[in-house]
Amino acid sequence: MKKVLLFLVMSAMFSLFYSCSDDENDNDVNNEVITPATYSFVRDGNSTVSYSGQTTRIEMAQELEGVLKDTSKSEEDLDGMFTNTGNKFSDASLNESTKNVRKKVAASKDFFSENATDGTAIKGDFDSWIAAQVNEVFNNWDNDASVGVPGKIQESGGGSTRYINSKGLEYNQAIIKSLIGGLMVDQILNNYLSPAVLDEATNRTDNDAGTLYVDSSGNVKDYTLMEHKWDEAFGYLYGLDNATAPELNKDKYLNKYLSRVEGDADFTGIADDIYNAFKLGRAAIVAKNYEVRDAQANILKEKISEIIGIRAVYYLQQGKNALSPNVQDSFHDLSEGFGFVYSLQFTRKPNSNEPYFTKSEVDGFISILSAGNGFWDISEDALETMSNTIASKFNFTVLQAGS
Repeated sequence: MKKVLLFLVMSAMFSLFYSCSDDENDNDVNNEVITPATYSFVRDGNSTVSYSGQTTRIEMAQELEGVLKDTSKSEEDLDGMFTNTGNKFSDASLNESTKNVRKKVAASKDFFSENATDGTAIKGDFDSWIAAQVNEVFNNWDNDASVGVPGKIQESGGGSTRYINSKGLEYNQAIIKSLIGGLMVDQILNNYLSPAVLDEATNRTDNDAGTLYVDSSGNVKDYTLMEHKWDEAFGYLYGLDNATAPELNKDKYLNKYLSRVEGDADFTGIADDIYNAFKLGRAAIVAKNYEVRDAQANILKEKISEIIGIRAVYYLQQGKNALSPNVQDSFHDLSEGFGFVYSLQFTRKPNSNEPYFTKSEVDGFISILSAGNGFWDISEDALETMSNTIASKFNFTVLQAGS
């Protein structure tokens, strides 16, 4: 009897097997999950992978990042790039696009479709930071900053010159790092990898039947809508990278910071974990095995959330270590930390509908960082406590993330 039970258990364990193929036509036999060597999926000789909209939004965010320290730009110029209005991009194709960055900030189905209040408030934060970069920082670009006074400040020993608000915050860093959470992470974890999106309406029935997506113009695509939704999640991380052989550090946003975390010996392997989960999840959709698909989505929720948590702690610790003897040496790290802390509200616990930190908890962190004179008088104890609070929700220590 024991031998029979052992055989049944082993049979169940091996009911799913993994091999390599780029041909989707052979993938749907008995719900077997075929794992391709790369993120390459083909039907009838045509690639079924498509995420051009994500690439466009990353390119828009890239150009915005590039002018956040260009004092020749007006608030209208910066806001025009954020909203794609007024033909403000140097790339004409971006001006002609129907896409824009602001619309997709804090816009996931799971977190914000029924929570317009928070979504509007978060978009408002970005609007206010963009306006303040011009009205507070650009307008005081050549003035020396001091406590309560915006302007420029040089790090010790002839180091870099930073351009800060009255509390020591670099708005450009707040904007860039907060967009990692508010755009990329929120759209990946809380939108495109959500069953509410993947299985919306007839998506599962259509995927089971191999029914290809027909767009609003009547064009038949090479993919099912469920396949496309998974690809769109993939695109927010790899949209400027090489999908079949990722090199990372190809943009200023999530892709860059996956590279940074991968480069830390404490976390080496996270890049493979994420890429492999994307590949296997996509293959599971082709094989119509939604249990495997959802398991990979949970891996991605954990690992991509970890990127935000790790870098938040990293910059808080770097800032803490630089507070003395010259407090201004901490401002750049703390500004980056500010953005990653803000991004924590867009993370997602696996097997859960909750972020690792709620908006209320994140607002509390931001209040601590901004209280009084902000970075000018933040304490080592406050930064250490915040670091420990963040790390306690994840599977890493402050020592691992902070070095």
